[in-house]
Amino acid sequence: VQLVESGGGLVQAGGSLRLSCAASGRTAPWFGMGWFRQAPGKEREFVAAISWSGGMPRYGDSVKGRFTISRDNGKNTVFLQMNSLESEDTAVYYCAVEIRPGGRGASDFGSWGQGTQVTVSS
Repeated sequence: VQLVESGGGLVQAGGSLRLSCAASGRTAPWFGMGWFRQAPGKEREFVAAISWSGGMPRYGDSVKGRFTISRDNGKNTVFLQMNSLESEDTAVYYCAVEIRPGGRGASDFGSWGQGTQVTVSS
């Protein structure tokens, strides 16, 4: 599976962005998918994940209530709607395929994309 993220950019604090993750290759709708982010000098952080059916979304504590993960299996695409952005949300955002259902660690996911930069100006 190859994953390509898009939708990143520069936005002012309080603004919104919608990230997309398009899957190609050996795709299947029954994979769970997740989003992580990594800021300079920090470890990769769990942001959100969603089951293959689109149900059971789960979120990292720092984004809960502001970010929403969704998917369109017909288009092999996963989305991350980010609202009320803060400067602390500045990072490279990655999507990945869930290897171990329910996990929140980077080792629970695989087939990482190249990432898309999100910069929030205060």
